[in-house]
Amino acid sequence: TSFYDIPASASVNIGQLEHQLILSVDPWRIRQILIELHGMTSERQFWTVSNKWEVPSVYSGVILGIKDNLTRDLVYILMAKGLHCSTVKDFSHAKQLFAACLELVTEFSPKLRQVMLNEMLLLDIHTHEAGTGQSGERPPSDLISRVRGYLEMRLPDIPLRQVIAEECVAFMLNWRENEYLTLQVPAFLLQNNPYVKLGQLLAATCKELPGPKESRRTAKDLWEVVVQICSVSSQHKRGNDGRVSLIKQRESTLGIMYRSELLSFIKKLREPLVLTIILSLFVKLHNVREDIVNDITAEHISIWPSSIPNLQSVDFEAVAITVKELVRYALSINPNTHSWLIIQADIYFATNQYSAALHYYLQAGAVCSDFFNKAVPPDVYTDQVIKRMIKCCSLLNCHTQVAILCQFLREIDYKTAFKSLQEQNSHDAMDSYYDYIWDVTILEYLTYLHHKRGETDKRQIAIKAIGQTELNASNPEEVLQLAAQRRKKKFLQAMAKLYF
Repeated sequence: TSFYDIPASASVNIGQLEHQLILSVDPWRIRQILIELHGMTSERQFWTVSNKWEVPSVYSGVILGIKDNLTRDLVYILMAKGLHCSTVKDFSHAKQLFAACLELVTEFSPKLRQVMLNEMLLLDIHTHEAGTGQSGERPPSDLISRVRGYLEMRLPDIPLRQVIAEECVAFMLNWRENEYLTLQVPAFLLQNNPYVKLGQLLAATCKELPGPKESRRTAKDLWEVVVQICSVSSQHKRGNDGRVSLIKQRESTLGIMYRSELLSFIKKLREPLVLTIILSLFVKLHNVREDIVNDITAEHISIWPSSIPNLQSVDFEAVAITVKELVRYALSINPNTHSWLIIQADIYFATNQYSAALHYYLQAGAVCSDFFNKAVPPDVYTDQVIKRMIKCCSLLNCHTQVAILCQFLREIDYKTAFKSLQEQNSHDAMDSYYDYIWDVTILEYLTYLHHKRGETDKRQIAIKAIGQTELNASNPEEVLQLAAQRRKKKFLQAMAKLYF
């Protein structure tokens, strides 16, 4: 017999079939391969073929307890592959694999049947959020009622994954099911499920926002829950030298959940008002710190308490990190929300990153003024924001920009404007900015300065700018306003080109 006629050994066949088993996502093909493999050998556990197949530990105990080896392998592999497909957003294959698994376990295990129904609910939530939910289409009412059903389920002995409860509460918040969360949630749920408790407080705070200040009881409750989560338990420990030192436990269990769990839950939220509320709370908590130099501004900041009884217990480093992470996440959801952009700018300002701060202050103005073609609303460019922009320009040695921005304040700050124009080492293109000055007093001061320094060319540019302004001065007030607005627009667009 020639070399090629020697039949392949059984181990080669098993290897080939295992390879196909790893690659296949067709439930019928997977079943067929497993039947063949079990016909060839009885001592192998085929659920261990690939170390990439992962089933949550709360489920694996039940699945690996299945007596029949073929059924055990099939259930384990179908679930592991379904979960993997769901993770990589291949939802159609995940659905097929889960459906086959559900059909199989329905025959012999009510417990695993419920597990599969729960996983299929999570898959349907993900499918909606990645599909029609992206364009703002509301989920079908049967999906909403299945989510309620899951939250209210009281079946003993059913292994539950915490992530499904998280996703269900986030889903209700994202689709503004505030009525259910605030009024219809059963009491036992609030006591037993920290995510439902958090969801209820967030929904109630959103509902109460327009109301009078006295009705904001829930905001206080939400504040207390989050402060507790961000608090650390302190212990006194005596060292070898006999001295007593204070040890702070980083992740405390004082709250209803860990800070890392809270953060991962918030990163499932997309509803703008809910994100604004949670950001506002963390900003306020950040500002309560005693040694803070620069406050961060946020919307609705007045609804939170203004002090904490026990400042020492709060882990302010963790709070600062959380604020940064939250604003980065919020802007990844919607980069055009001006209040979030201002928070980001304030964070950079507080950490002395002036160029980055200017970038975000300018972006906040640009998104709510059609790239400065309309006036930036005064509640966006408040005096505080303008003053911070002035300080950024000053510390970047862009002194002409400082003088121009001094005109943006409700009352022009001549003292700062004159002082900045006296600076000799300006890093901006000084005289090319003179066209953007509309205040005659500042322009006259400029001509005086250039005359004093013998800078004839620059003096001429300043005089020409005065001429333009004087021409306008004889016009009615609204024409003057328009001229100032036009110069503001041109200046802010020039700044944006510089810092974007």
